[in-house]
Amino acid sequence: MTIAFITHHDCLYHEIDEEHPEASARLDAINDQIIASGIDIALEYVEPPLATNEQLTRVHDKNYIESIFRQAPETGRVDLDSDTSMNPHSLNAALRSAGAVIEAVDSIQSGKMSRAFCCVRPPGHHAEKSNAMGFCIFNNVAVGAAHALESYGMQRVAIVDFDVHHGNGTEDIFQEESRILFCSSFQHPFYPFTDLENHAENIIKIPLDAGSKGAEFRQNMEQFCLPQLEKFKPELIFISAGFDAHREDDMSHVSLVEEDYIWITSKLAEVANKYAQGKIISVLEGGYSLSALGRSVVAHIKAML
Repeated sequence: MTIAFITHHDCLYHEIDEEHPEASARLDAINDQIIASGIDIALEYVEPPLATNEQLTRVHDKNYIESIFRQAPETGRVDLDSDTSMNPHSLNAALRSAGAVIEAVDSIQSGKMSRAFCCVRPPGHHAEKSNAMGFCIFNNVAVGAAHALESYGMQRVAIVDFDVHHGNGTEDIFQEESRILFCSSFQHPFYPFTDLENHAENIIKIPLDAGSKGAEFRQNMEQFCLPQLEKFKPELIFISAGFDAHREDDMSHVSLVEEDYIWITSKLAEVANKYAQGKIISVLEGGYSLSALGRSVVAHIKAML
């Protein structure tokens, strides 16, 4: 099997300051580990287009999109919220990141590939319909999922988010959208301080206590996520692949390791093989310990292979 590895050099130029954890070094660490592991020979490197306004407006408010374009600076830096900023290259990086997931959907639906990994930044799962937050400007996975619904007429699209932070933006966009099943595991209580009550039947929240390890993560996914996927029978599975629940990542207090990412990826692949002709699109979200991030992405891609 060959996997589409979708990335663009524009994503490297969205730099805020030297101390910011969401830095271009994240993509460098992933690329270094991929080359060192030798799995690059199984990857088809693809450059994505810029997402269009039409594609963005399927999930974001038109006024919000216009405000992002209007605020994009020619020099210096603009703060969208307390931890989400833009420099002169950030708009293109955000458009490439959303465009990567569009490209992944098109590649898979054309039959060129059956799986894809979008190695992009800024991440997206905290971006709500009308708000940037949590390092996220546009909701990349939501843009791609909406493209699958609207351009290809899909009726059952699943999004599984195993970032250590809840994908509040994805929930905000797709709550009560019956064609989408969204399952999110996350540390609780923790940023973005999500309400645990399920307000929509298509949203599955899986809170993890601080200090949780792989056993707790696997048990919760087996109890709450995987049965819902089996019931839903997805035609396509998206993964919001955040690796900041790794035990070496000081952005959280959950202690997963590479074997846990292999396990959940393999479980999702089983569901995809059963119902979705093997179709999986994985989209990078968090992960800030560079060595752990690179190793975890390699493990994740190997499991998809």
